[in-house]
Formats: sequence, structure tokens, C-alpha cells
Amino acid sequence: MPTNVYFDPGTTSEQRLYENLIIEQLRAFGHDVYYLPRKLVNEDTLFGEDRLSSFNDAYIIEMYLDNIEGFEGQKEMMTRFGLDIQDEATWVVSRRRFEQLVSTDQNLIVSSRPNEGDLIYFPKAKKLFEISFVDHDDPFYQIYNLPTFKMRCRTFEYSSERLDTGVSTIDAIEDSLSTDALAFKLTLESGTDSGTNYLLTEDGDFIVSESYNIDTIDTSADNTFFETQGDSILDFSERNPFGEVT
Repeated sequence: MPTNVYFDPGTTSEQRLYENLIIEQLRAFGHDVYYLPRKLVNEDTLFGEDRLSSFNDAYIIEMYLDNIEGFEGQKEMMTRFGLDIQDEATWVVSRRRFEQLVSTDQNLIVSSRPNEGDLIYFPKAKKLFEISFVDHDDPFYQIYNLPTFKMRCRTFEYSSERLDTGVSTIDAIEDSLSTDALAFKLTLESGTDSGTNYLLTEDGDFIVSESYNIDTIDTSADNTFFETQGDSILDFSERNPFGEVT
């Protein structure tokens, strides 16, 4: 038989009360984190990625860490390339609070909800997480309502993206980890007639400071080692340094 009409769980007042209780719990037991929307700069529609994407905004919002025992995932692993940290986390955020604080950002690819590829910065652990999946119906239609987003995240693998959020602790990640040579381009004390303030060559290319050293920025880089070893093997005084044709 059909459900009892006198006990309708889908009333607006009940849904509002349920949502208010969830927001109160998130504020009581959650954490203050920063939500960073990804800005697409040059999207590759073939591979579905943007290697030049940047993060220009950071919104502080309360979120609940679903696993109270700590981060999930495979944690720290020793691979052939060195130590690999594969921490994962599941964050819960109120749908209403997200719409109030974040959804007006113009860089959101899909408005009114968290986007896969956006970042979450957890100040207490000083870690950046990248959203890999957004579950919009967990818990499933309690009193005919979907009051939360549950975001499954993994540790963000930084690859020289621009971080200009205005939050010093977040922007410092770019300063310490970026391997982009253009971050070391020389600037003039005053702007030129064209309005730029960078020192350029006659061909219009940027001049990079001598302080740029990939071995210093990336401690795992072996560029200098391979160049030194190569100089001891290759003899460019020969007509063919890679071997004479017999």
C-alpha cells in the first residue's frame, strides 16, 4: 500500500531543520579548509587536461573529514623513483554553505557544486588534496533531500601550476616547488613603452636569471650528473662522436 500521507518526510520545514542540524555538526566537528577552484588556461580537449591551469582564489569553508582515524589510501610507499606519498581523504561539505561561499566563483567549470580537479588545502596538516570524485547523493535522499557533497580526494601532485590565491602558506608552495623557468625571468625597475616590465632579448624571448638551477629546485633531478657523465663519454672532436661508420 502507499505510504502514509500524514507522515510525509519531504516537507520543506523538515528538510530545512535537517540541513541546519548538519551544518551545526560540521561547524562543531569539522575543520576550516581552503577551497581552490581550478582556472583553465589552455585546455587540451583531446586528453581532457590543462597543463597551464592556475588557482587564483581560495575560499575558507568548514568541512568534515569522514575518516576520523586519519588519512586513507596507501600512505607512504617506497618506489623506484623514491618516496611516494599517496594519502587520500574524504571531505564532507554542506551544499548550502558551498553555494553561499564558493558557487559564485567564475572559475568553477560546473557551477553550484565542487568540481573534480579543484583543490582543498588542509592548514593543520599543510597538505593539498585534489578532488577526484564528487558524490552528490550520499547520504541517499534522507527526508527527500540531498544536503551534502562528499568529495573523495587524493594528495595533489604539484607540477608547476600557478598559485596566486593571496594566502601566503598556499602561494609558498609554488615558490618552493615550481620548476617553471619563466618564474625566474628578469624584470625591469620600471615598465617599458609596451607596458611590460620584463627584460627581453632581440627576438622577444624572456631572459632567465642565472639563479635558476633545476638541481637546486628539485633535489631528485640528475641533470648535472648526466651532463657530466656524458661529457666524459662523448668526444665532439671526432667527425662522428657517436661512432664511426665502418
